[in-house]
Order: sequence, then C-alpha cells, then structure tokens
Amino acid sequence: MKPPVPSLLIANRGEIVVRIARTCRALGVRSIAVYSDADKDALHVRACDEAIGIGGTSPRDSYLRADRILDAAVRSRAAALHPGYGFLSENADFAQACLDAGLTFVGPTPSAMRAVGDKIAAKQTAAAAGVPILAGYAERDQSPHALRDAAERIALPLLVKAAAGGGGRGMRLVTDMAAFDEAIESAQREARAAFGDPTVFLERFVQSPRHIEVQILADTHGRCIALGERECSIQRRYQKILEESPSPAVTPALRAKLEQAAIAIATAVGYVNAGTVEFVLDEEGQFFFLEMNARLQVEHPVTEMVTGIDLVAEQLSIAAGAPLALAHPSQRGHAIEVRIYAEDPASGFLPSTGLLTAFVPPDMPHVRNDVAVTHGSRILAAYDPMLAKLIVHASDRRSAVALLARALDAYQVGGVATNLGFLRWLVARPEFEEGTTTTDFIDRHFRLEDLQPQKGRRAAMLAAAGALPELRTTGDAERSDPWQTLGQWRHSAMPDEVALADGTVQVERSYAEDAWRASLDSDAALVRNAGHGTFQSLEPNGADGDRFTAWLDSSGTLWTAIAGSAIRFARPAPPTDTASTGHRHSGTASRGAIEAPMSGTVVKINVTVGDAVKAMAVLMVVEAMKMEHALAAPYAARVSAVKVQVGQSVAAGEVLVELEES
Repeated sequence: MKPPVPSLLIANRGEIVVRIARTCRALGVRSIAVYSDADKDALHVRACDEAIGIGGTSPRDSYLRADRILDAAVRSRAAALHPGYGFLSENADFAQACLDAGLTFVGPTPSAMRAVGDKIAAKQTAAAAGVPILAGYAERDQSPHALRDAAERIALPLLVKAAAGGGGRGMRLVTDMAAFDEAIESAQREARAAFGDPTVFLERFVQSPRHIEVQILADTHGRCIALGERECSIQRRYQKILEESPSPAVTPALRAKLEQAAIAIATAVGYVNAGTVEFVLDEEGQFFFLEMNARLQVEHPVTEMVTGIDLVAEQLSIAAGAPLALAHPSQRGHAIEVRIYAEDPASGFLPSTGLLTAFVPPDMPHVRNDVAVTHGSRILAAYDPMLAKLIVHASDRRSAVALLARALDAYQVGGVATNLGFLRWLVARPEFEEGTTTTDFIDRHFRLEDLQPQKGRRAAMLAAAGALPELRTTGDAERSDPWQTLGQWRHSAMPDEVALADGTVQVERSYAEDAWRASLDSDAALVRNAGHGTFQSLEPNGADGDRFTAWLDSSGTLWTAIAGSAIRFARPAPPTDTASTGHRHSGTASRGAIEAPMSGTVVKINVTVGDAVKAMAVLMVVEAMKMEHALAAPYAARVSAVKVQVGQSVAAGEVLVELEES
C-alpha cells in the first residue's frame, strides 16, 4: 500500500517522536527527527530513520526556533511535518510557514488553529456555537488595571490561564486578591517561556469538578466524528497525571451531548485533522467548555486502546487529503494511562535530574509503554520531566485498575527520583477504584508520609548498602569515575563498612547465596544484582523479596527506590572543629542560606541586600523544566546577600540568598 506521505519530519522531542516514528515504520514513511545539542544522544534521535541537529540547549534556542525546524525540513527533503504536542504544535504562524515552504502540515489549517488555539478566541467560538462556557475575562486588554477590574467582577476563587497553551503551564489559582498581581506576573512569565506568548485570561474556578475531553477527527471533505471521551481529573498543579477512557462519570446520554458540543465547535471553525475539546463537569452534571487543543494530546493512547484506531495514521491520511473511512467507533473495554515523571515527591515534586542508571518498563500483555528515555539517558533541567507513559487495557475498569497496579509494581527506574511511588499510592486509593475522584483529589488526600516504605527506612538503607559493592563494580554512578564517587570505599577490595548518617552498615559477601549481606545491629538484608541496573533482595528462606534500584548521585549520596519511592541516605556530617571556630551560632551558612532546590534559571528576584522579609515571603523564582518554583523565606529575616542575577543558570544546592534571622 502506498504511504500517505513519503517522508515526515517530526518537530519535537521525547516519547511523542518515538511514538510517531513507530507508525511511520508501519506505513513505510521515512521518519526524520530533529535534536538540540543537549539531545544529540536522546532516544528519539535513534528512533527515526534520519536526524538533523538544530543546535541550542534550551527549548527557546532549539525546538521553539521555527527557522531552524524549517531549515532541517529543507535539508532532509521532508515532504510533511508533524509538530507533535507542545513547542510549536499550536503556533498558527509556524503552520503557515510550513505550508509556504511546500510542506504538508499534519494538523489543522492556520485559520482553524488561530480560532481554537488561542483560548480567548476559542471561548468566543464555543459561546457562538451554543456551548456553555464559564464566566470570566477573555479580552485582549492585558493591562493590570483591566485584569484586576475583571477579577473583582468574576469574584474569587478564579483561575489565571495562558491564552496560547496548556499542560498546566501559565496557570494559577487565586483565592486572595492580595496574591493576584503576583499570580498574573508569574503566569505571564511561564506562558512566555513555554509558548512565546504572555497573554492570559481569567475564568471562574469550579470547585471539585471533573475534567472531561472529547477526541475528534475531521477530514478535508467536511466530515467530523467524535471518538468518545477521556477523563483527566487526576491532576497536580493543573497538570494531568492519569487519564482514562471511558469516564466512569459519563452516561451514554451525557456522552452524546459532549460529542455533539465538540463537533459543533470543530465544525464552526472548519477544523481539520485530530483535535481535542476539553470540558469541565460540575457536581450537578453540567458541563462547560474549557478549551480546544489543536493537536494530538499526550493522552491519545487511551483512545487508541479502546477504539483500535491509530490516531497518527489517521492524521497522516487526513493530511494527504483522504476522506475519513471510519464509522462512529464503538468502545471496547477500558484503558488507563499514567505519566512517569522525573520528580521527587519528598522535595515537593521538584524536578529530578541526572543519569538513568536503570530504566525497565513492565513487559506484560495488554500493557503499552510509550517511552522517551532508556538506560543511560541523561535527564536535563531544560526540558519537560516526563520519562514515559504507561498505558493498560482490559475488558472493564476494575480489571484495568488491577493491571495498572501490577504494571506499576514491576516498573523500575534508577538514577533519578520519580513519581512511581506516588502513582502506586494513587491507584490503590479506594476513591480511585470507585471512580469518584475530582480535580482536587490529590490536594485533599495526598500526604508525603503515604510514600514511606512499608518495611521502614532501616530496611531500605540496608538494601541500598547491600547494593553498594555492585555499584562500585559496574561504575553505575553519576560521575564518570565511580572510584571518586565512592570516596572512602575506593581503596578496599570490598567495602566492609558503609558509613551513613543513619548508621554504619556492615557489608560482606555471602557466597552461599551469591549475594551481599548488609547488617546493622540485629537487622540484616541480602541483596543480589538483578541486572539492568536493578537489584533483588532475598528473604531469609531464599525467596525473592523486593526488586529495587540503587545509585549514587554526583555528591556521593546513596539513593534507593523501593516500590517506586526514592529515598536518600547521606554520609555523616563532618565533625565541627570547635577549636578553630569557638562555637556555632544560629546565623551559620547552613541555617541562613537559601539554596536552589534543582538546577534551573533565575527568572525573578524580589529582594535586595538589607531588605527585611516576613516568613514565607517569596524571595525569588527559579524556572526548571518549563515550570516556575517560588523560593520563600523560612522565617522572618534580613537579607544579608543575594548571590545570583536574573537570567543566571544555577545548580541544585547552589546558594542563592543568605539571610540573618531577625
């Protein structure tokens, strides 16, 4: 069969490139990747038939550079371009530039993209089509006065949202007008960084809603169909974490209304190709239009699993001018997707960077892994922290939830902290099993102590210490010289003592079990290398225990991830030299230093030397992985030093501000 297009440049990075390339191979389409300098060894580069470098190490200097993307298309003689999601995927000017360059753009027309891609214009389109919308402010006047006046009319609580994008970026909840101006400034900065457009709009905040979206496909011959709904209510910081289809809250009658509304909006703007219309569903069952995404969604696999339709193949076919051959599809079974992120729940879900020492997705029937990385990949602060998506499919929701739990139990990642433990907690919650979760579920129910290892911190420490000799042998550490990383243990034939802040563990080889024995007082653990950067603990009777990962970071800190939750074990603090210092007092650097919680870029500084600040006052804002992180004063103090400037790149642990407690 003749391919819909001979060659396709995929203007993106990560798992979506790998996923699109998979369909290209099936259809006989030559796939072309682009990559930044930082991504030259990335998995998506190897997944395609050809790859073109576009320079840069940040999104702004690489994947957001339309000129470099188009130059790569010309150099590779690409016939078509797929934008993926994020970056330039909803940029109408870029879509037009592709058409002007003679490329087939796999997506909607520039005019349709402008009509729905701009969230302000989309709300106006929905209202004109008779679809319910939330009260708010969606005007072009972005002056502080106009925005504040509108906020006072809407009443609190309200949401500030980026007009040009989604994914939770450029979104802030305002519950107190005293925080309104800062919320606007922060949302605009984040929107500019992520989408190149700082425009925002305001919207009434619905308490405890569900987030429902409808997938549509429309061809160039005037036909538009809906492929059912997805529920995306489980979110954190307005970013989707888990998506499923069908929604446990949607009846057949409500589904028909949602699909009718989605088709009405798409038809009103002459929409072509794949798109998603998002709605909020309140506690009374009334739905309101949120936005339309003029691209393929991150969560599209759940629709593919329940319909059997390859959405990327349909996109390519539509872009080539073919009419839709699909009837209205019936849904088969239930599908759930979770997103695996490199982030540390113990540090407030801050992004986690480093070298992946292990990456072993589950290999099971009815389980799909859409991955962005592999063993040895480096996770960078400049880009989105999503490592992979895990998708399961079963005959019904209860079976799908059970399969997802088993798949998460089997997932192994080492080298960075991840949200795997958090996802395991989520899937085990009775509210999720019953299908009653809403968008505020995590805020209301999650507590960090929920992620503590079942067998306790000491058992985790023994397991990590037992893995340490194997880390030394394999060099599975963040630094290129594992002997340097292992510090005090590098001179011995085998480490017989592992000194950690929690205690000193005795480690010896147990040849009978072909394992390492780690002991502290009366507690002990047997650990065996399980390959691929993973380890296996052994029960006293010789049976397999927990499978886990362990690694050393660049500072020499020992980590382990058991049941998905990463735990760090620091070395003992050096003794204080009281002879030279005389005494220690509360104003030491360790007490008064505000450090960068992750690698990133300083985007705002609110203080200068000499300022008096109140407890919890925001001192500065650091951007990492396209998200802003506000750093607050832990107590009332006076600023004694500001060590950085706006625009400066900082490393995790770098001192940014010094305080003197007042």
